[in-house]
Amino acid sequence: EKKLHSDGFPYPKSKVIRIKKEQFYISTIASDAPQTARQYGLGLEIAEYCTAWNMDEDFDRTDAVLGQKLKGIPRRMFHAPFNELFPCAVDPKARQLAASRYRQAIGLAHDYGAQTVVIHGGYHPFIYYPVWYVEQSIEFWKDFLADDPGVQIVLENVLEEQPEMLRDILQGVNHPRLGMCLDIGHVNAYSKRPVIQWLEVCAPYIRHFHIHNNDGSRDSHSPLTQGSIPMKMFFASCVQDD
Repeated sequence: EKKLHSDGFPYPKSKVIRIKKEQFYISTIASDAPQTARQYGLGLEIAEYCTAWNMDEDFDRTDAVLGQKLKGIPRRMFHAPFNELFPCAVDPKARQLAASRYRQAIGLAHDYGAQTVVIHGGYHPFIYYPVWYVEQSIEFWKDFLADDPGVQIVLENVLEEQPEMLRDILQGVNHPRLGMCLDIGHVNAYSKRPVIQWLEVCAPYIRHFHIHNNDGSRDSHSPLTQGSIPMKMFFASCVQDD
């Protein structure tokens, strides 16, 4: 339990933010993530397979290293690979590649005991029109989820400029296994809409957050206190009154 004073924001100073430690996961991108997770009883978000070759020729080494990291940490999430994977791709074979890699990632998530898999939405502003991205992503995910993956899939915003893009995809698919991972650092770096607006638009679909800060110029993954995202306001906005 942590009391956050919302200086400069329209929230009462008595506001108390209650976030259970069971809701926190640290990405294994951080070298000290396993030690910190064990120290504070947190979970881990497995990031080793963001690069797909670690699922193939480099799997044995990656799996051995990850096995050491995961010892004593039962709560786990899994981040799927994202390089050159576009669910809304124009080329059908590119979509097949994305689906194949996602199924491979889900299989590994099951092996590691992870109940949630994070997958990038796959929008690229220099390749796809937003309307194409939304319509074709709906088609992709409806087809993909025809077979139950057995895990919760959360789509993460990266280069999406508007929150309505992912919201409309999730509305169109309308599947209990599909939700959203709101990455507030990506919002700050790549969208002109403030984080609080994204939270308001996407709230019904958010199942997970990626929380880090930056100055708005690039995705620097800075500490919470180093950047232009108003973290106190953000956390206060996440809390519903009892």
